[in-house]
Amino acid sequence: MPDVTVVGAGPNGLAAAAVMARAGLAVEVFEAAPVIGGGTRTAELMQPGHFHDVCSAVHPMALASPFFRAFELSRRMELVTPELSFGSPLDGGRSALAYRSLDRTAAGLGRDGAAYRRLMGPIVRNIDDVMDFTQNQLFRLPRNPVAAGIFGLRTLEQGSGFWNARFREEAAPALLSGVAAHAVSRLPSLAASGAGLMLGALGHAEGWPIPLGGSAAIAAALATDIESHGGILHTNAPINRLTDLPAARATLLDVAPRGLVDMAGDSLPGRYRTALESFRYGNGSCKVDFILSGPVPWQAAELADAGTVHVGGTREELAHAENEVSAGRHPERPYVLVAQPSRFDPRRAPTGRHTLWTYCHVPAGSTKDMAEAITAQLERFAPGFRDLVVDTNVVTAAQLAEYNRNYIGGDFSAGTMDLRGLVQRPVVSRHPWRTPLRGVYLCSSSTPPGPGVTGMPGLHAATHALKDIFHLPVPSLGLGGA
Repeated sequence: MPDVTVVGAGPNGLAAAAVMARAGLAVEVFEAAPVIGGGTRTAELMQPGHFHDVCSAVHPMALASPFFRAFELSRRMELVTPELSFGSPLDGGRSALAYRSLDRTAAGLGRDGAAYRRLMGPIVRNIDDVMDFTQNQLFRLPRNPVAAGIFGLRTLEQGSGFWNARFREEAAPALLSGVAAHAVSRLPSLAASGAGLMLGALGHAEGWPIPLGGSAAIAAALATDIESHGGILHTNAPINRLTDLPAARATLLDVAPRGLVDMAGDSLPGRYRTALESFRYGNGSCKVDFILSGPVPWQAAELADAGTVHVGGTREELAHAENEVSAGRHPERPYVLVAQPSRFDPRRAPTGRHTLWTYCHVPAGSTKDMAEAITAQLERFAPGFRDLVVDTNVVTAAQLAEYNRNYIGGDFSAGTMDLRGLVQRPVVSRHPWRTPLRGVYLCSSSTPPGPGVTGMPGLHAATHALKDIFHLPVPSLGLGGA
């Protein structure tokens, strides 16, 4: 019988399993889908030889997450890191560009360059301490309170009505808003500004890597390590009740709070169950993948070198689009997050072809096909885009929810990203990964630090399980470890 069972083979479940297997425990992982990966899957969605990432595509945390650093992910797989981390097109062929070099970025932002450098410079210089602060839960003393305070004050500024106070032109605000909008939240808001400042700083400090061969390479690296330490992975193995699992001393669940309620039934204490049932899920996304007969013909030609492009226009336009979604409406001109992996990884498509990854935010549970709205936004900033489209694959928010049980209503963040959602994730606790059930832990993105391919919820949950149940320290996770 296993010492540890893990439900869900997304990056967090796999991270938890890797930690436990490295500790010398017998681990079995149960995944409902035919393949592992969760948010890190890659597939030929439309035509043979054209590989699209099913969920995540670009990975700022691959080089920066404390878990992936300890795991030495960059030594286990190939990553390409564009010099131009991300960009935002503006009308008239203009663009705002975020390079790995903060100085080069500031130089391209005109009169606002110095202000942008003053905003981002202290975060970039203290990025390790900022990551320590943001990749945990809020009820703890940060390792570097000064760095946390600097980050917090800038989050307050960019998350409030004062967000334009230091800027005079359009480029810098558009650049910041494009990355803040990853949070699927109102703009401005504290949650969005915190996420945007952290991700933006990573774009300057570490860059935003793209896995060669697709995001599935991350899941494969984790699976290889688990199996090399005796772990067993089961696919096509849905777990509907905790009693479906083999007896084990510890169980780690990469599931949304609703999943835990369904699996545990009446065994959960009433107060905790009520808290899980009141957990709020956020809005969804409509994902549209394209096969193109050539690269995106950006009017601002420099955007061809960006791994990620945030399409939507000015800060005001981006805020309007995101706030429409927050109000339960589909924006006419949505914010579109665009990744261009085949520009940097030729194995993604045959010669002469390109794969393009996009999504926009929509109200929770939406069944609306947003392909035309996304195409129109791309055509706006890349005239001639329509003529390059060979094939299109659309996944609505409702279909995202069917694809992954954790994506309630199409919410791939597994929980509302606002101030309350950061504190109650999924309950207000200093140790939110623990459940009241002995030996049962949550390790999904519904626990701190929240969404993103970080492996950190898995590491936190495994750390508590090792301490509580097995009285073991966290093992070495690097290639030179056990």
